[in-house]
Amino acid sequence: MSTSIKDTYDRQGFVVVPGLIPPHDFLKLQEASDAAVNRTRKGSWPYRRTVGKQFPPFDNDNPDSWGVQHVMHPDLGESAIVFSKWYTSDDLTRVCAELLQCEEKDLQLELFNLLINPLEHSFALRWHRDDVKENALSEEEQTALNKWHTGVRNLALYEDSCLYVVPGSHRVPRTPAQRAHSCTLDPPDHPMDMPGAILLTLKPGETVFYNSNILHCASYDHTVKRATLHACTGDARYGAARGRNILQHGLSWVNDERFRDQLTLKGKRMLDLLLELQKNSSADEAGYSLDG
Repeated sequence: MSTSIKDTYDRQGFVVVPGLIPPHDFLKLQEASDAAVNRTRKGSWPYRRTVGKQFPPFDNDNPDSWGVQHVMHPDLGESAIVFSKWYTSDDLTRVCAELLQCEEKDLQLELFNLLINPLEHSFALRWHRDDVKENALSEEEQTALNKWHTGVRNLALYEDSCLYVVPGSHRVPRTPAQRAHSCTLDPPDHPMDMPGAILLTLKPGETVFYNSNILHCASYDHTVKRATLHACTGDARYGAARGRNILQHGLSWVNDERFRDQLTLKGKRMLDLLLELQKNSSADEAGYSLDG
Protein backbone atom coordinates (compact mmCIF):
# COMPACT_ATOMS: atom_id res chain seq x y z
CA MET A 1 0.00 0.00 0.00
CA SER A 2 1.55 3.24 -1.08
CA THR A 3 1.03 6.45 0.83
CA SER A 4 -0.48 7.98 -2.31
CA ILE A 5 -3.44 5.55 -2.21
CA LYS A 6 -4.28 6.50 1.37
CA ASP A 7 -3.82 10.16 0.51
CA THR A 8 -6.09 9.80 -2.51
CA TYR A 9 -8.76 8.13 -0.40
CA ASP A 10 -8.62 10.89 2.20
CA ARG A 11 -8.69 13.65 -0.41
CA GLN A 12 -11.30 12.27 -2.81
CA GLY A 13 -13.36 10.07 -0.50
CA PHE A 14 -12.64 7.07 -2.73
CA VAL A 15 -9.75 5.22 -4.31
CA VAL A 16 -9.62 2.51 -7.00
CA VAL A 17 -7.24 -0.39 -6.36
CA PRO A 18 -6.57 -3.07 -9.01
CA GLY A 19 -5.41 -6.63 -8.54
CA LEU A 20 -7.09 -7.56 -5.25
CA ILE A 21 -8.80 -10.61 -6.76
CA PRO A 22 -6.32 -13.28 -7.89
CA PRO A 23 -7.15 -14.83 -11.27
CA HIS A 24 -7.93 -18.24 -9.74
CA ASP A 25 -10.48 -16.63 -7.41
CA PHE A 26 -12.04 -14.39 -10.05
CA LEU A 27 -13.87 -17.20 -11.85
CA LYS A 28 -15.05 -18.65 -8.52
CA LEU A 29 -16.55 -15.31 -7.55
CA GLN A 30 -18.27 -14.97 -10.92
CA GLU A 31 -19.74 -18.46 -10.63
CA ALA A 32 -20.86 -17.83 -7.04
CA SER A 33 -22.45 -14.55 -8.13
CA ASP A 34 -24.29 -16.19 -11.01
CA ALA A 35 -25.64 -18.89 -8.69
CA ALA A 36 -26.86 -16.34 -6.13
CA VAL A 37 -28.44 -14.16 -8.81
CA ASN A 38 -30.19 -17.14 -10.42
CA ARG A 39 -31.71 -18.17 -7.09
CA THR A 40 -32.90 -14.62 -6.52
CA ARG A 41 -34.43 -14.30 -9.97
CA LYS A 42 -36.25 -17.65 -9.54
CA GLY A 43 -37.71 -16.52 -6.22
CA SER A 44 -35.90 -19.07 -4.04
CA TRP A 45 -33.72 -16.50 -2.26
CA PRO A 46 -35.83 -14.15 -0.13
CA TYR A 47 -33.18 -11.58 0.73
CA ARG A 48 -33.20 -9.08 -2.11
CA ARG A 49 -33.40 -5.42 -3.00
CA THR A 50 -36.57 -4.79 -4.98
CA VAL A 51 -37.14 -2.33 -7.80
CA GLY A 52 -39.11 0.64 -6.49
CA LYS A 53 -37.47 0.57 -3.04
CA GLN A 54 -34.15 2.36 -2.71
CA PHE A 55 -33.24 1.70 0.92
CA PRO A 56 -34.17 -0.74 3.70
CA PRO A 57 -36.50 -2.10 4.80
CA PHE A 58 -36.96 -3.84 1.45
CA ASP A 59 -40.24 -5.49 0.51
CA ASN A 60 -41.52 -8.03 -2.01
CA ASP A 61 -43.92 -5.74 -3.84
CA ASN A 62 -42.01 -6.01 -7.13
CA PRO A 63 -40.73 -9.25 -8.69
CA ASP A 64 -37.75 -7.44 -10.23
CA SER A 65 -34.57 -7.13 -8.16
CA TRP A 66 -31.57 -4.80 -8.16
CA GLY A 67 -29.64 -6.50 -5.37
CA VAL A 68 -29.00 -9.79 -3.58
CA GLN A 69 -28.67 -9.44 0.19
CA HIS A 70 -26.64 -11.48 2.69
CA VAL A 71 -24.48 -13.44 0.26
CA MET A 72 -22.38 -14.93 3.09
CA HIS A 73 -25.53 -16.51 4.58
CA PRO A 74 -24.87 -20.26 5.04
CA ASP A 75 -28.14 -21.12 3.28
CA LEU A 76 -26.42 -20.09 0.03
CA GLY A 77 -24.17 -23.12 0.39
CA GLU A 78 -20.93 -23.21 -1.57
CA SER A 79 -21.45 -19.68 -2.90
CA ALA A 80 -21.49 -18.33 0.65
CA ILE A 81 -18.15 -19.99 1.36
CA VAL A 82 -16.60 -18.42 -1.75
CA PHE A 83 -17.88 -14.98 -0.78
CA SER A 84 -16.71 -15.37 2.81
CA LYS A 85 -13.20 -16.27 1.71
CA TRP A 86 -12.98 -13.17 -0.46
CA TYR A 87 -14.39 -10.91 2.24
CA THR A 88 -11.71 -12.06 4.71
CA SER A 89 -8.89 -12.43 2.17
CA ASP A 90 -5.51 -11.02 3.16
CA ASP A 91 -5.27 -8.57 0.25
CA LEU A 92 -8.70 -7.09 0.92
CA THR A 93 -8.39 -6.78 4.70
CA ARG A 94 -4.89 -5.31 4.35
CA VAL A 95 -6.25 -2.45 2.26
CA CYS A 96 -9.24 -1.95 4.58
CA ALA A 97 -6.94 -1.71 7.62
CA GLU A 98 -4.62 0.71 5.83
CA LEU A 99 -7.44 3.01 4.75
CA LEU A 100 -9.05 2.92 8.19
CA GLN A 101 -5.69 3.34 9.93
CA CYS A 102 -6.31 0.43 12.27
CA GLU A 103 -4.88 -3.02 12.93
CA GLU A 104 -6.44 -6.00 11.18
CA LYS A 105 -7.55 -7.27 14.58
CA ASP A 106 -9.82 -4.20 14.79
CA LEU A 107 -11.69 -4.99 11.54
CA GLN A 108 -15.37 -5.68 12.08
CA LEU A 109 -17.42 -7.97 9.84
CA GLU A 110 -20.37 -6.06 8.43
CA LEU A 111 -22.37 -6.33 5.18
CA PHE A 112 -21.85 -8.18 1.92
CA ASN A 113 -24.38 -7.95 -0.90
CA LEU A 114 -24.48 -8.13 -4.68
CA LEU A 115 -25.66 -5.25 -6.82
CA ILE A 116 -27.31 -6.57 -9.99
CA ASN A 117 -29.16 -5.25 -13.01
CA PRO A 118 -32.96 -5.54 -12.92
CA LEU A 119 -34.39 -7.56 -15.79
CA GLU A 120 -37.45 -5.53 -16.67
CA HIS A 121 -36.96 -2.00 -15.38
CA SER A 122 -34.04 0.39 -15.35
CA PHE A 123 -33.68 1.78 -11.84
CA ALA A 124 -31.84 4.55 -10.03
CA LEU A 125 -30.94 5.62 -6.52
CA ARG A 126 -31.21 9.23 -5.47
CA TRP A 127 -28.22 11.33 -4.49
CA HIS A 128 -27.49 10.49 -0.87
CA ARG A 129 -25.03 9.88 1.91
CA ASP A 130 -25.51 6.46 3.51
CA ASP A 131 -26.16 7.70 7.03
CA VAL A 132 -27.18 11.36 6.70
CA LYS A 133 -30.78 12.36 6.00
CA GLU A 134 -31.50 14.35 2.85
CA ASN A 135 -33.00 17.22 4.89
CA ALA A 136 -30.10 17.51 7.34
CA LEU A 137 -28.94 21.06 7.94
CA SER A 138 -25.36 21.99 7.07
CA GLU A 139 -24.34 21.85 10.73
CA GLU A 140 -25.86 18.38 11.11
CA GLU A 141 -24.10 17.21 7.98
CA GLN A 142 -20.74 18.45 9.17
CA THR A 143 -21.16 16.76 12.55
CA ALA A 144 -21.95 13.46 10.85
CA LEU A 145 -19.10 13.76 8.35
CA ASN A 146 -16.58 14.52 11.09
CA LYS A 147 -17.16 11.14 12.73
CA TRP A 148 -17.92 8.95 9.70
CA HIS A 149 -14.42 7.67 9.10
CA THR A 150 -14.70 4.27 10.76
CA GLY A 151 -15.79 2.12 7.84
CA VAL A 152 -15.13 1.58 4.17
CA ARG A 153 -17.25 0.18 1.33
CA ASN A 154 -15.84 -1.67 -1.64
CA LEU A 155 -17.07 -2.92 -5.00
CA ALA A 156 -15.49 -5.09 -7.69
CA LEU A 157 -15.94 -7.77 -10.42
CA TYR A 158 -17.55 -7.05 -13.81
CA GLU A 159 -17.14 -3.76 -15.66
CA ASP A 160 -19.44 -1.33 -13.93
CA SER A 161 -20.53 2.17 -14.97
CA CYS A 162 -23.34 2.67 -12.48
CA LEU A 163 -21.80 4.71 -9.67
CA TYR A 164 -21.73 8.52 -9.60
CA VAL A 165 -19.84 10.36 -6.87
CA VAL A 166 -18.89 13.91 -5.95
CA PRO A 167 -15.17 13.77 -5.08
CA GLY A 168 -14.32 15.44 -1.79
CA SER A 169 -17.94 15.63 -0.64
CA HIS A 170 -17.23 13.24 2.27
CA ARG A 171 -15.61 16.14 4.11
CA VAL A 172 -17.93 19.10 3.56
CA PRO A 173 -21.67 19.82 3.66
CA ARG A 174 -23.54 20.21 0.41
CA THR A 175 -23.51 23.55 -1.34
CA PRO A 176 -26.92 25.15 -2.00
CA ALA A 177 -26.72 23.93 -5.60
CA GLN A 178 -25.89 20.38 -4.51
CA ARG A 179 -28.65 20.46 -1.92
CA ALA A 180 -31.15 21.33 -4.66
CA HIS A 181 -30.27 18.06 -6.41
CA SER A 182 -30.39 15.90 -3.26
CA CYS A 183 -33.13 17.16 -0.96
CA THR A 184 -35.98 14.96 -2.21
CA LEU A 185 -36.61 11.21 -2.31
CA ASP A 186 -36.60 11.18 -6.12
CA PRO A 187 -33.71 9.76 -8.17
CA PRO A 188 -32.23 12.13 -10.75
CA ASP A 189 -33.08 11.95 -14.42
CA HIS A 190 -29.59 13.18 -15.24
CA PRO A 191 -27.04 12.38 -12.49
CA MET A 192 -24.36 14.54 -14.08
CA ASP A 193 -26.48 17.63 -13.35
CA MET A 194 -25.18 17.39 -9.78
CA PRO A 195 -22.40 19.99 -9.37
CA GLY A 196 -19.02 18.27 -9.12
CA ALA A 197 -20.32 14.82 -10.11
CA ILE A 198 -18.26 12.25 -11.99
CA LEU A 199 -19.19 8.81 -13.35
CA LEU A 200 -16.92 6.16 -11.87
CA THR A 201 -16.32 3.21 -14.22
CA LEU A 202 -14.70 0.07 -12.83
CA LYS A 203 -12.92 -2.44 -15.01
CA PRO A 204 -13.18 -6.15 -14.15
CA GLY A 205 -10.96 -6.87 -11.16
CA GLU A 206 -10.81 -3.27 -9.96
CA THR A 207 -12.04 -2.48 -6.47
CA VAL A 208 -13.21 0.94 -5.38
CA PHE A 209 -13.06 1.77 -1.69
CA TYR A 210 -15.21 4.71 -0.70
CA ASN A 211 -16.40 6.58 2.34
CA SER A 212 -20.09 5.71 2.73
CA ASN A 213 -20.99 9.34 3.37
CA ILE A 214 -19.54 10.64 0.14
CA LEU A 215 -22.36 12.15 -1.92
CA HIS A 216 -23.25 9.43 -4.43
CA CYS A 217 -26.01 7.88 -6.49
CA ALA A 218 -26.36 5.01 -8.94
CA SER A 219 -28.18 4.23 -12.17
CA TYR A 220 -28.99 0.64 -13.19
CA ASP A 221 -29.52 -0.20 -16.87
CA HIS A 222 -31.66 -3.34 -17.13
CA THR A 223 -30.07 -4.18 -20.49
CA VAL A 224 -26.49 -4.39 -19.14
CA LYS A 225 -25.37 -7.28 -16.95
CA ARG A 226 -24.24 -6.24 -13.50
CA ALA A 227 -23.04 -8.41 -10.64
CA THR A 228 -20.95 -6.17 -8.43
CA LEU A 229 -19.59 -7.23 -5.05
CA HIS A 230 -20.79 -4.65 -2.53
CA ALA A 231 -19.31 -5.07 0.92
CA CYS A 232 -18.32 -2.95 3.86
CA THR A 233 -15.93 -3.37 6.76
CA GLY A 234 -15.70 -1.34 9.95
CA ASP A 235 -13.21 -0.35 12.60
CA ALA A 236 -14.62 -1.92 15.77
CA ARG A 237 -12.94 0.65 17.97
CA TYR A 238 -15.74 3.00 16.89
CA GLY A 239 -18.37 0.36 16.21
CA ALA A 240 -21.27 2.05 17.96
CA ALA A 241 -21.25 4.85 15.38
CA ARG A 242 -22.02 2.29 12.65
CA GLY A 243 -24.72 0.36 14.48
CA ARG A 244 -27.79 1.80 12.77
CA ASN A 245 -26.36 1.76 9.25
CA ILE A 246 -25.27 -1.87 9.52
CA LEU A 247 -27.94 -3.50 11.67
CA GLN A 248 -30.83 -1.93 9.74
CA HIS A 249 -30.31 -4.66 7.15
CA GLY A 250 -31.26 -7.44 9.57
CA LEU A 251 -28.29 -9.59 10.57
CA SER A 252 -29.73 -12.07 13.04
CA TRP A 253 -28.54 -14.91 10.80
CA VAL A 254 -24.88 -14.19 11.64
CA ASN A 255 -25.53 -15.93 14.97
CA ASP A 256 -25.97 -19.22 13.09
CA GLU A 257 -23.15 -21.59 14.05
CA ARG A 258 -22.98 -22.74 10.42
CA PHE A 259 -21.84 -19.25 9.51
CA ARG A 260 -19.08 -19.27 12.10
CA ASP A 261 -17.97 -22.69 10.87
CA GLN A 262 -17.49 -21.48 7.30
CA LEU A 263 -15.21 -18.60 8.34
CA THR A 264 -11.44 -18.53 8.62
CA LEU A 265 -9.85 -17.74 11.97
CA LYS A 266 -9.61 -14.09 10.89
CA GLY A 267 -13.25 -14.16 9.86
CA LYS A 268 -14.28 -15.52 13.25
CA ARG A 269 -12.47 -12.65 14.96
CA MET A 270 -14.23 -10.17 12.68
CA LEU A 271 -17.57 -11.85 13.41
CA ASP A 272 -17.04 -11.65 17.17
CA LEU A 273 -16.70 -7.87 16.87
CA LEU A 274 -19.99 -7.68 14.94
CA LEU A 275 -21.72 -9.84 17.56
CA GLU A 276 -20.49 -7.45 20.23
CA LEU A 277 -21.98 -4.56 18.23
CA GLN A 278 -25.28 -6.45 17.99
CA LYS A 279 -25.27 -7.06 21.72
CA ASN A 280 -24.88 -3.37 22.48
CA SER A 281 -27.26 -2.06 19.81
CA SER A 282 -30.89 -2.39 18.81
CA ALA A 283 -31.78 -2.04 15.14
CA ASP A 284 -35.45 -1.59 16.09
CA GLU A 285 -34.63 1.33 18.39
CA ALA A 286 -32.17 2.89 15.95
CA GLY A 287 -34.53 2.75 12.97
CA TYR A 288 -33.32 3.28 9.43
CA SER A 289 -30.68 5.60 8.02
CA LEU A 290 -32.62 6.83 4.98
CA ASP A 291 -36.13 6.90 3.52
CA GLY A 292 -37.11 5.90 0.03
